[in-house]
Amino acid sequence: MAQTNENKLFAEFPAVSTEKWEEVITADLKGADYERKLVWRTGEGFNVRPYYRAENLEGLQFLGSAAGEFPYVRGVRKDNCWRIHQSVNVECPAKANAEALAILNAGVDSVEFVLTEELSAEALNTLLAGIVLPAVELTFSGKKVAAVANLLLDKFEAEGVEKNDMHVNFVLDPLVKNLSSKGCFCTPNAEGCFEKIVALIKRCSTYEYIRCVSVSGHIFSDAGSTIVEELAFTLAAGHDYLVRLTEAGISVDEAACNIRFSMAVTSNYFMEMAKFRAARMLWANIVNGYKPECHCSEKMFTHAVTSSWNQTVYDPYVNMLRGTTEAMSATIAGVHSLEVLPFNHSYEAGDEFSKRIARNVELLLKHESHFDQVVDPAGGSYYIENLTQSIAEEAWKLFLEIEDKGGYTAAYEAGFVAEKVKASAALKDKNIATRRQVLLGANQYPNFTEVAGESLCSCAVNRVEGEGNVLVPYRGAMAFEAMRLGVDRSGKEPKAFMLTCGNLAMARARAQFSCNFFACAGIKVQDNTFFKSVEEGVQAALAAAADIVVVCASDDDYAEVAPKVKELLDGKAILVVAGAPACTPELEAQGITNFINVKSNVLETLKFYLKEMGI
Repeated sequence: MAQTNENKLFAEFPAVSTEKWEEVITADLKGADYERKLVWRTGEGFNVRPYYRAENLEGLQFLGSAAGEFPYVRGVRKDNCWRIHQSVNVECPAKANAEALAILNAGVDSVEFVLTEELSAEALNTLLAGIVLPAVELTFSGKKVAAVANLLLDKFEAEGVEKNDMHVNFVLDPLVKNLSSKGCFCTPNAEGCFEKIVALIKRCSTYEYIRCVSVSGHIFSDAGSTIVEELAFTLAAGHDYLVRLTEAGISVDEAACNIRFSMAVTSNYFMEMAKFRAARMLWANIVNGYKPECHCSEKMFTHAVTSSWNQTVYDPYVNMLRGTTEAMSATIAGVHSLEVLPFNHSYEAGDEFSKRIARNVELLLKHESHFDQVVDPAGGSYYIENLTQSIAEEAWKLFLEIEDKGGYTAAYEAGFVAEKVKASAALKDKNIATRRQVLLGANQYPNFTEVAGESLCSCAVNRVEGEGNVLVPYRGAMAFEAMRLGVDRSGKEPKAFMLTCGNLAMARARAQFSCNFFACAGIKVQDNTFFKSVEEGVQAALAAAADIVVVCASDDDYAEVAPKVKELLDGKAILVVAGAPACTPELEAQGITNFINVKSNVLETLKFYLKEMGI
């Protein structure tokens, strides 16, 4: 009956062809370029259409499979019950244990112990005291992980635990974490490093849920890569491990089942969903090429961590919102586990409050929004399915290019990987400087009244450039933050005054734009509703002791207004014109050379004005 009613409903509306839609769109554009206005050229190297229809799904070969079925686009299991992951730094085993027990009682079911030094058997017992191991997934990262892994296995054997109840991950990653971020393998002898991994894998062969190798793909994202680059490099590193392990005598099934992938999830909401879906499909096909005995070996084991690249030091509570949307992308995409970073992660160690908020994001998505009750809700969306295909195609091209260079290690040592990532990072930096990419609180809509506290260390905002063939994590907002912190620490309070006159609507619009512009550098802004005359405005600006006076009017007003302001200011403040009026050449001929508009490089322009003011 429902189907009959539905058919009757749609019978009332005649089908509209794509050609008809395009005709209407073309008419609405009134001669504007369709490609420039409506087609989005992503940083990942492909175009995104303004709309998609059922016909756009034709030719997508991965459609039709269910969750838990090859090629696992829709997920590697038939539920979406991800693990809530949180990290604990281990400087004192007893304190780390207390923190771990507290977060486990607060809803976390996946704990990562970040080791700062090698642990003794006694220290390991202290660390794990009171933790019901079958109920929690443990991950060990940091220093001397291999040594701790063997101690943990000794503990399991001595206690006679049920092996299939133990869920443990060891973050041993000489290819990405060590080679890519440090320029060297984990030991002077690279082969010796892999010998330890092979020995550990063999020792863990009877444990179904212990993984000994991690691919730290989030390192690429943290260094500024695109989504496609992060995926391709992560897959290439994973394949390199697969090759090395099978050559060492490990079966392809055992090798694949020992690899854990960790990737970042950024605020690019739909693209991130598609990335994880594409990742599962591509990895399944890579492993399938080795003819594993069990199809379970083709399932990608993915951990996600919210991005640190787009976190901001100024207006840091916005990071809570970023973490929420990123968590939504990851959980909708069906990851195995997720860590939401604390909102203050970028400038200080997370405290009890920030860590509670971080894990509560996931608890809310799971227990109040019920994201765990639906598998792959994005599946079937014309848009998401096409994004998945586009990301998969571009990532596969780059993956094959790496393979042609001899695999991940060879490509990295040749400088190919770092060169690609650094080029993408440079483009992102340019887009942030020109506001083509927005980071709220940093390059757009800053908190006007915020001043950095004394506890904020300059090292939190000063970017470290990596020497040689290494990838160094940084944050996109750092250039703006370093500039603003310099103003906050200068002992001066530079002021920009909005001289609004002429056409009221244009004056107000440009004043708002200009306030946002200058506040990004920590310059105090004084907005004004409207001045009836230029004389009144200049008199008020001088009374306010403004360092910068921004003339905010219409393009038609500037030819008369701007020279008059310049004359009345008489060099007592820097004169800036808000906009790009047609009379710019005439104004420049009269000595008016400072203009700001939507095409300005905000970062470089603000640095120029700060230098002019001696800051």
